[in-house]
Amino acid sequence: MTDATTTVFGRDVRTWSTRPGERLARAHRKVAERVGGRAASTLGLVAGGVVVAMSTAAAIAVYDDVTGRSGVQRLDGPALRLAKRLRSPSVNTAAGSIAYGFGPVGMPLLTLGTGAVLALRSRSATPLAFVAAAGGGSLTMTLLGKRIVHRNRPPRREAAPPYEHSPSFPSGHTINAASVGAVVAYLLMLQQRRRGNEVALATAAGTTIAAVGASRVLLGAHWFTDVVMGWTTGLGWATAVITAHRLHLSLSEDRAGDAGQAD
Repeated sequence: MTDATTTVFGRDVRTWSTRPGERLARAHRKVAERVGGRAASTLGLVAGGVVVAMSTAAAIAVYDDVTGRSGVQRLDGPALRLAKRLRSPSVNTAAGSIAYGFGPVGMPLLTLGTGAVLALRSRSATPLAFVAAAGGGSLTMTLLGKRIVHRNRPPRREAAPPYEHSPSFPSGHTINAASVGAVVAYLLMLQQRRRGNEVALATAAGTTIAAVGASRVLLGAHWFTDVVMGWTTGLGWATAVITAHRLHLSLSEDRAGDAGQAD
């Protein structure tokens, strides 16, 4: 039987069912043999970050190119008008709480705190390292995206507090929630033995990621297309981090197998 701490929905995350995956695992092992496991994992994260950054840059270029010509921003006006109709004191309070909880102060504390708890539970610093990578990478992509695009936020008269002042594109709250939320959910699912718990964790992560993005539009802090880019970029980076973690587990399994054969 497979170890419950290496499976998600009954699938062993250390195994690769596709040829590209198998090639990636072999390449990772070769790199690890030369530079060591930790360095190989770090290089894997860097490579994943480069791929995600290039994809994001391409998406930004396409977005910038088609906005004026084909009217991508036509989604933004209707979304903001719908958000204004949905506002109420209780809804605004809930959305504002989400903004603070996943903001510049709350999100780093949540990221490091969750990573530390996972590290203590598994008696390994590995979960903390990968959660920190998820948070650090998403912050970097947020800052770069804002510096490149410089998009104005919706007018202040259309927004509700707390008000924001940095460039609008992309939504940093959404990128951070998607990146960290997906990685944390994955790491927690690895520690579950019941399928129901895994479903609950996946559902909670998906709901949280969706709620954070929706709250940004509801408050008028971002245009809808800012949030869509946040979702896609954040989940893309989370995929890269999760892949790097799977490669780390695959390498550990291979080394354990080699040690067993040597004995």
